[in-house]
Amino acid sequence: QVHLVQSGGGLVQTGGSLRLSCAASDRTFGNYAVGWFRQVPGKEREFVAAIDYDGAGRIYADFVNGRFIATRDNADNTGHLQMNNLQPDDTAVYYCAQSKVIWVSRRETDFGSWGQGTQVTVSS
Repeated sequence: QVHLVQSGGGLVQTGGSLRLSCAASDRTFGNYAVGWFRQVPGKEREFVAAIDYDGAGRIYADFVNGRFIATRDNADNTGHLQMNNLQPDDTAVYYCAQSKVIWVSRRETDFGSWGQGTQVTVSS
């Protein structure tokens, strides 16, 4: 099973930007879609974005509303989530995940390997 290590995140003011990264331990990373999810204490984890194995297809949750961009660099086995115009409601722990399939999906059950999570806090 691939090991995913996340970086980025932190504290930002409303309207600010952050970039999350997800580094995979092996090159199978490039064979599968990558997803991003987030979770607030007391709530279920929710889908944020996903990018397919070659970066050609991407899907986003409705609340993203054009503010986030998912990218990937298969040469470096990394995925990124650029988050712009952050709002207090975006405060959560964000997780990256490697899919078990090549197409993009919103379903947690389609993802088999998960990063450790990184805290994003947006102050008002």
